[in-house]
This record gives sequence, C-alpha cells and structure tokens, in this order.
Amino acid sequence: MRFSRLWWVWLAVGSAATAGYFLLPRGSLTSSLAYNVIGLASGLLILTGVRLHRPEMPGLWYWFAAGQIVWVIGDVVWEYYAYVRHVEPYPSAADVFYLGAYPLLILGLLPLVRGGRGRDLAGLIDAAVVGTGLGLVLWIFVLEPIASDDSVGWTERLISTAYPAADVLLLALLARLYTSSRRTTSSVRLLALATLLLLVADIGYSVVTLYSDGQARSLDALWLMSYVTWAAAALHPSMRISGTDATGTRPAGIGRGRLLLLAACSLIAPAMLFLPGVGDDDADRAAVALGAMVLFLLVVLRMSGFVQQVQRQAGQLEDLAMHDDLTGLANRRRFEQKLRQALGSGPVLVTLLDLDGFKKVNDDLGHALGDRLIVELAGRLRATVCARSTVARMGGDEFAVLVPGAGPAEADHLVDQLAGVLREPVRVGGHQLLVTASFGVTDGTGTDDPFEVLRRADVAMYAAKENGEQRRRYTTELDERASAQASLGAELRTALDTGQFRLVYQPIVALPEGRVVAVEALVRWAHPERGLVNPADFIAVAEQNGLIVELGRWILRTACEQAARWRADHGAAAPEKISVNVSARQLARPGFAEEVADALADSGLPASGLAVEVTETAVFEGGQALETLHELRRLGVRIALDDFGTGHSSLGLLQTVPVDILKVDKSFVDNITMAGRHAVIATALIQVSDGLGLTAVAEGVETREQADELYRLGYRLVQGFHFGRPTAEPDFTRTGQLTA
Repeated sequence: MRFSRLWWVWLAVGSAATAGYFLLPRGSLTSSLAYNVIGLASGLLILTGVRLHRPEMPGLWYWFAAGQIVWVIGDVVWEYYAYVRHVEPYPSAADVFYLGAYPLLILGLLPLVRGGRGRDLAGLIDAAVVGTGLGLVLWIFVLEPIASDDSVGWTERLISTAYPAADVLLLALLARLYTSSRRTTSSVRLLALATLLLLVADIGYSVVTLYSDGQARSLDALWLMSYVTWAAAALHPSMRISGTDATGTRPAGIGRGRLLLLAACSLIAPAMLFLPGVGDDDADRAAVALGAMVLFLLVVLRMSGFVQQVQRQAGQLEDLAMHDDLTGLANRRRFEQKLRQALGSGPVLVTLLDLDGFKKVNDDLGHALGDRLIVELAGRLRATVCARSTVARMGGDEFAVLVPGAGPAEADHLVDQLAGVLREPVRVGGHQLLVTASFGVTDGTGTDDPFEVLRRADVAMYAAKENGEQRRRYTTELDERASAQASLGAELRTALDTGQFRLVYQPIVALPEGRVVAVEALVRWAHPERGLVNPADFIAVAEQNGLIVELGRWILRTACEQAARWRADHGAAAPEKISVNVSARQLARPGFAEEVADALADSGLPASGLAVEVTETAVFEGGQALETLHELRRLGVRIALDDFGTGHSSLGLLQTVPVDILKVDKSFVDNITMAGRHAVIATALIQVSDGLGLTAVAEGVETREQADELYRLGYRLVQGFHFGRPTAEPDFTRTGQLTA
C-alpha cells in the first residue's frame, strides 16, 4: 500500500517541527505561527486520513479534526489579543474555543469506549476505579482549590474549573479505553497516547498556574505532540477498523500491569490522608471519604465479578470433564456417576454395545470419516432412547445406555430399537456404510457398585461378540466361564514353558490312488492333570490373551523341522507339503513374514514345502494381515484359505487375497452323497477353484462313499478320518484307493 508508512513519516516530521518550535524566540509571533501551523496541519491530516483509508466510522474522525481546528482557532484568538491588542485577558473569547474543543474530542472518543459486541462490565468497573482514584487527586489539588478561591470573580472560577472538569471526563474515557477487553489497533493506541499527552499538559498547566508563577513553556511540547499524534492515528492504515469492532477481544484475565494500576488507584483515597495539608478542611475530608467508599464498592463489585467468572468457568470445566469431546454424549465418568445415582434409587438397565468392523472403516477410509460415522451413530442412539435414559460414549467405538427403572421386557425392546437404528445405512463422505453392533445387557441385581454393573455388561458384550450373537444377557455362568478361561490362560503359560504341547499330523491324500501328498500340523495339549485338552477350548483362550503368537511360533518351527526330517528319512515318499494354521493375531504382526523365513532357513525346508492356512475372518478386514500374506507369497510359501464358504464374503476375498488352496469346509461334505441340493455348493466350489486355477481340498471326509462322490465332482485332494486320523507319525506308505 502506497500510504501505509505515511503515519510514520508525519510522526517524524511533526516531532522535528516540535523540536524546532523551541528554537524560535520565546513569545514571538514566529513561534506562535509555527505552533498554529502544526495544529492546523494536524486537523487537515486527520481529514486526509479519512479520505485515504475510508474508515468504517468516519464520523468520529470528523469530531477529532473539528476539535483540533477549534483548538487552533482558540490559539489564533488568543494571539490576536496578545500581539494585536497587546492584552492577555482571562477569561476571553479564546477560552470559548478552547473549552469548545473538549466536547468535540469527547464525542469522537465515545464510540471507541462503548463499541464492540457484548458487555464488558469488568472493563467498566476497572475504568471507574482508575477514574475515581485519579479524579480524587484532581479534585484535591486542582478543582477544589480553584472552586474555593474567593479572590477571583465567579466567571473566572467557572472557566478555571471547567478546564480540569473537562480533563476529568477525558481521564474517565482514557481509563475506559485502556481497560477495555477489546483488542485495540495501532490507530486506537495512538489516539489513547494523544489523549494522554493532552491530559498531562492540561493538568500540568493547572498545577503550575495554581502553585507557582512560572510560565511552563515546556508543556507546549506535550500539546504539540498531542496534535501530531492525533494526526498520526488518522494516517495509520488500521484507522479503518478502529470503530465499534476493534479487532476482537483480548483473552480473559487481568495482566500484572493492569493489576498494579488498579491496586494503586484503589489505595489513593487512604494514601491522601498521609499527605501534608490534605484533610485540613471539611471539603477535603468529605471528598476523601466519598472517594474511599466509592472505591471500596467498586472493588467489591469487581471481586464479585471474579467469583462469578471462576464459578462459570468451573461449571464449564466440569461440563467438559463429563462429556465426550467428539459426540457431546456423556463420557465414562459421567455415566458411572449417573449409574451410581440410579443404583441408589431402584432397578436399572445397562446396555453396553460395541460396533462391529469399525476398525476397518478407520483403516480403509481414514479416521476423519470414522469420526463422522461415530457422530452420526451417536445422534441416532440419543434420538432413540427415552428422556430418562443416559447415552454415553465409553471410548473408541463403544457406547453404553442407562435406563433407570427398566425391566427385562424393556431391555429387549430397547436393544431391538438400538440394533434397528444402527442397521440403517449411514452416508458419510460419499460412502454408504452398514454398521452392526454386539450388545451386552445387565441390571444391578445384587450390587450397588457401578463398576461391577459395567463389568457384567462388558462380559456379556464380549460373549455375544465371541459367539457371533447380536446380544447376550449377563448370567453368572458367563463369569464362571470367564474364570475358567482365565485359569486356563494362566496354565497355558506354564504349558509353553514346560513343553506340554505336541504336534500331530493329518494326511491330505490325492485321489484316486489315495497317496499322501501333504499333512496338516495340529497342536495338542497333554495337560498333566486334565489329560488331553480340546483345542477348541485352549486355542480361543490363547487368541484372547495373546499367547497364540508364541504358541504359533513354536508350532511353525516344530512343523518345519519335522517336515525337513521326513524328507531326509523318507525321500520321495515324504509329503510334499506341510500345512500350518496361522491365527489373525500372527498375521497382524508386521514381522511375521520374517519369522516364517527364519523358520524355513533354520530347518532347511524349502518355501515351496510350506503352506499357511488362514481363515476368512482373519483376512476379512485386510490391512496388515493382507500385506503379510503378500509377503509370504513372495517368499514362495503357499496360501490356503481354511473352512472356505463359512465366513465373510468368500468369493470377494478371492479377488484380494493371494490364495493358492481352497479348503472346502466339512459342512459341505457331510451330505455330499445325498441327492439334490446337498451337492450343489460342493459342485460350485470345485468349479470356482478350477476356473481360478486354485487347488481345492475337501475337508472332513469320513466315508469311502463321500470320497467317491467328491472324486466324481472333480475333487482330487481330500482330508479326513477315512484316510487317516491326526497322529505324531503318519504312515506315508498306506493308500486308500477309491472303488473301481
């Protein structure tokens, strides 16, 4: 901007002109003309600033310009008396113009001190404290001595009193300007400085004329710099926004400087009593007493404002501490508080729900869209429950609902409603998402501890999720089961450390000759007291407590070492491949592919001799699990999809998962020999495998008739009890040829 530095140039020129004024002969016409030129230039430059910057409120600047020009006219009138008529009358017509300038300046300052949005009661009180304290000083040392001087006429006393009275008004406006909570621009700060210079010069002149015979020409510097600063404020670019909206609001609080100013002003009244001569007459004592009372009341009012502000902020903090930032729902702390209150008043219903598949939304679409999904679902939950209910976000994708006084029937109805609204598609970010949830339901029977109630709901919810159910109501049997699982989990650690696990191998045979071409490694737990523990019992526990990773590593290494020994011992009769089951937790670990590579290298088994079996559920959500499979594929390891056809979106998975082998689930084999629809799926699966160039293995073959029918349908690899049960040392020479 071309004129952005003009204010600075004028400030420098005006300061130099002020300094030059004092180089001129004192009391000469030349010095008076220089004084008037600076004042007139100030008024004209204010009008120039309005023209250049087009302020939002030009009116206040016109008042300032008028005040400066009227003041200059007063100077010219006074100089007419002094240099033309050679008299210095007081009062005179010049005083009319001087006093007339004050209302114009005050009219310009008023929009600045009362502008802005909202009430600033604290700023008003602070201004009143400053104005009262300093005003009391002016009264004691200036106003009261002038008003009580009987040696002059009433006209002179009136005029002499009017000047400091106008200064008191300026002082009040200046205090308000400095204590306002609104942010001020550079232009407004220059205006405040100009007002302060004028105020100090006026008060100094009054004190000098009252208490000495000096002329105090040095005060002219303050008046002249006040002229200069008024114009600099108008020339500053920020003057365009220096009206009612002065660039926002300062942060709440009170600075150290402001606090010291308020403290000093509030102590002025009692401090005055320690000054010599003050309080010798009734007027002084009355003024000090009145000032002290006003200051005391203002300080009390200010303190009450502090207390209210602290209470309001404490309430806001408490509200923030009790609500979820993202959804605005109650958070866990608030829910526990509400639950504790409800338990003391009667029966309660608590439903804990966890969204299914939410991690996949975050991984695939991003956390920002996941947050929007959470917000949308939170709104649905809040709109579904009754008025007496509390809905809380417990963290992540977990929510809780509390209904005081609800019974079992209402619980079932509520879960149905909640499940219904969650099933409706959610459109966020251009995506249409389907969401389901697992519900755990409980009440407060037998306890008044909110943490126990939440624990029961949590146990029920995870039982529902584990079993693929929509809901589960808490029963004591769930705790017994959880306790048994916890005990079993502790014993798993001991079993790993003491070598209680062993591997058995089930043959996978080729049809029609029945030759063993591969084996599947299966883990068994020989417990010293319980005997053989069912894998269905301990594998799930190992998955939950994370020991499946360490157990899986042992299985992988042991199986690779065994396969390498068979190759060394049996040569061509040894199985071509060994299959090892891999859990979802193992696949989710970024370093799993390296573990497989190390196991192969240490055992000497080639990568082509190993197949890893994964379930559809383990790779359904993609992410790291899918990346791990690609890494294994690059190593040369074969990938088998176990229990195919029973999980999620099986055919869709074949497009993304690097699959080599489909293991058709036993449920499609059991009734394969029965006519009609029972063979349709098995037929379709072998056709899919052949079409995609995959190897199909039929699991759970228990009879020769099943094997014959599978062979007829096109299956060439089968596995089941008919061809061999899992054993530590399979017979690789045994065959199970089909009927001719």
